[in-house]
Amino acid sequence: MPLYEYELCEGSCKPCGGRFTLRRPLSATELTKCPACKRPVRRVISSFSSPMKLKPLSFSDAKKAGFTVMKRTDSGAYEKQ
Repeated sequence: MPLYEYELCEGSCKPCGGRFTLRRPLSATELTKCPACKRPVRRVISSFSSPMKLKPLSFSDAKKAGFTVMKRTDSGAYEKQ
């Protein structure tokens, strides 16, 4: 389930601090009121985390992971390495 950030449209409140984050399913209806103070809220576009860029997979790493590594020969056929 994704995390959504919300902020109050106007004013502030002590329970939510004017800004809060909720984990909601994609199928849930859009949130229009703060669950704590019942004032109108809007969703804030926030940053996201992505996986770190990893090094390319080498032949030896692929073999260790259980993959079959094939090499193309001059005739266009492939053979196991």
